[in-house]
Amino acid sequence: MPDNYRAKKAYKQQMESAGSGERTNSSGIRLKEYYTPQDFKKSYEDELANPGEYPYTRGIHKDMYRGKLWTMRMFSGFGTPEDTNGRLKLLLSHGETGLSVAFDMPTLYGLDATSERAHGEVGKCGVNVSSLKDMEIIFKGIPLDKVSTSMTINAPANILTAMYAVVGEKGGVAKSKLAGTVQADILKEYIAQKEWIYPPEAHMRLIRDMMVYCTRNMPKWNYISISGYHIREAGASAVQELAFTLADGFEYVKMGIDNGLDVDSFAPRLSFFFNSSINFFEEIAKFRAARRIWAREMKETYGAKNDRSMKLRFHSQTSGYSLTWQQPLNNIVRTSIEALAAVLGGTQSLHTNSYDEAWALPSEQAVEVALRTQQILAHETGVADVIDPLGGSYYIESLTDKMEEEAYKYFKTIEGMGGVVNSIKNGYLQREIAATAYAHQKKVESGEMKIIGVNAFVKEDEQPINVLKIDLKAERIQRKRLQDVRLKRNNSRVQRSLERLRDVYSGDENSMEAVIEAVKNYATLEEITNVGREVFGGWKEPTIV
Repeated sequence: MPDNYRAKKAYKQQMESAGSGERTNSSGIRLKEYYTPQDFKKSYEDELANPGEYPYTRGIHKDMYRGKLWTMRMFSGFGTPEDTNGRLKLLLSHGETGLSVAFDMPTLYGLDATSERAHGEVGKCGVNVSSLKDMEIIFKGIPLDKVSTSMTINAPANILTAMYAVVGEKGGVAKSKLAGTVQADILKEYIAQKEWIYPPEAHMRLIRDMMVYCTRNMPKWNYISISGYHIREAGASAVQELAFTLADGFEYVKMGIDNGLDVDSFAPRLSFFFNSSINFFEEIAKFRAARRIWAREMKETYGAKNDRSMKLRFHSQTSGYSLTWQQPLNNIVRTSIEALAAVLGGTQSLHTNSYDEAWALPSEQAVEVALRTQQILAHETGVADVIDPLGGSYYIESLTDKMEEEAYKYFKTIEGMGGVVNSIKNGYLQREIAATAYAHQKKVESGEMKIIGVNAFVKEDEQPINVLKIDLKAERIQRKRLQDVRLKRNNSRVQRSLERLRDVYSGDENSMEAVIEAVKNYATLEEITNVGREVFGGWKEPTIV
């Protein structure tokens, strides 16, 4: 992380706070020794209310897990489409209730398996998808009318959505019946994950096209999952994750309204994706604050009248950055605590990380343990018996209020800069995260922050664990498959569909039908993204100093 003035100042403030005997959480919020009724003086009806009632602080459903447990999703996707198809079926057989597919780096950047830039990365951090053929194999034998699918894809999200829609139709499932989510949140890519293809304005246009198209044609499809997870993984605090994620969400809401959509026609399909990290109570407060802020802003600022537009629905994933490669079995404990925080925070869907993910993609044994963690929480601990059991805790309510207060300070700053896109272009959001990450790392290195197995209770001569290995066989298979696709397809149709897409991208017409047509003709992922590269160009982020 950059050794800049802001980072040094943040670290100094945290060290001074620790030295004075005060304690703070990851967001720098000072914590009292204990909390009393004097720490929560707000109106129950206005700030909390009952579960299922505005402003939804205590949960968006009146019966919560007593009516339906959270959806259990395990991150899947590695190697070839056949490998991933097998893993999906294995997890379904073990009791997983929703699918979640991760893609490799070439796919995330819109590159085919045959690209020179893809060499050595095919299938390594997720499954490779270079054409519709790959998607057909991934979901072969899986009832898309009975399960929902979450796909972690952003820059080429419009293309993967088109592929999923075509796979469904070929299997007899109409687009209107497909349920699931595509991540698509490009703003957090510029802020944190850095996997974009085009300039921000171009990507926002493509999200607009998905928003309009899915609102009218795919009513069960969440065309965007506004993601704080990667913002947190980049080093942000819980407050920064809360503020930056909701700011992104408001930006998408404004875009929909500006393009002629009634807010209640599209807002119910917006969903969120949060990190559930290791600071237990801070995470619970973050989730509760997020619901209240979203409900209030949707109602008072954006004029929503439909309750569903005001209900913040979110998927959560246990923290990746909290996992350690040292003493990896300790990660089972970390993941269990983080999963419990997500459940007590009211998540609708949960992915638990596997204990070996600091080393590699999860093995079958590790992913089964991660799934069993959720199942034990759901069926053995009693956490699903009572809705918002920590509601009314003086500490939780005070911390929820404080998280909300700090988030609004960030909203004001971002608004003063002209919005999220401008805050990305001038590097403000990136600098804020870098400063927090720097301060955190210095505390770990100094030993002030204890990480078991890393700087405390260290074990010498640790034995390596067995991990999942992806060799170049996956790349060879994918390159050969793509060559076969190119030989068998009607190349004249491919070229016509790509020319049609170029015309659409050059104007302002909704592009989804043109993308779907190109996908049906087996145009490859890179061929389609190259049309965008030619029309929109690329983008380089500002230097962060």
